[in-house]
Amino acid sequence: MKMEAIKNTALSAVFKGGQILSSMVDSSFHIDRKGRIDLVTEADTASEKAIIETLTRAFPDHDILAEESGATEKKSPYRWVIDPLDGTTNFAHGLPLFSISIAFQAHGETCFGVVFNPVTNELFTATKGEGAFLCGRSISVSDAPTLEESLLVTGFPYNAREILPGLMARFEACLDAAQGVRRLGSAALDLCYLAAGRFDGFWEENLKAWDTAAGVLIAQEAGARVTGFSGETFTPGDAEMLATNGKIHNDMMTLLTTSTA
Repeated sequence: MKMEAIKNTALSAVFKGGQILSSMVDSSFHIDRKGRIDLVTEADTASEKAIIETLTRAFPDHDILAEESGATEKKSPYRWVIDPLDGTTNFAHGLPLFSISIAFQAHGETCFGVVFNPVTNELFTATKGEGAFLCGRSISVSDAPTLEESLLVTGFPYNAREILPGLMARFEACLDAAQGVRRLGSAALDLCYLAAGRFDGFWEENLKAWDTAAGVLIAQEAGARVTGFSGETFTPGDAEMLATNGKIHNDMMTLLTTSTA
């Protein structure tokens, strides 16, 4: 598989999705609910449709995993993992913190990832083994040496109320230890901001593969360490994820695993 064709197709797809989101962000649109606080808008579905059409036109035999339409399996060793609008709640409220995330996987390994915020025009990309980039400029994680000097970011899953005690115990422990904690509402952007050195650590529970597949590669290629809360190998779709600049990783693991003990 020629990576140049993969990259060009992914970029074409993400820009087409971005055009749709940009055209709809300040307009009226219909909002449905997948759960009590889990929203889906016309923008999600329109963006996903345009992305999938672009990808399948170029690679009709590839598998696809997309947030809104689910899995399309053709028994291919190649798969696209798509979040057409990561940060739907922000989008629905007119808050310009949302993104499109597209990852290309070969034989189960993420080889290319792109995350795009169509409001800021920030384009984060990474190819396995070739580093991470923001609008073509090389990026790397921060060198913050301690939690006390670190700015952290997290997110709350849609089932937050069901696991609230543990969730808040971890949040309180990190808030007490760090310089500050933010909550932006787009896991893909959280990972990219970590990759760019804007955040020093990120943790979250119950994320889906489409939330993290591209962002994890971008973060890792920028030098981030990504594991589960206890240090186990992380695969997109796992229940727990911790991503840091590496320097604060062990201390973060201790906070996350002992705060609910």
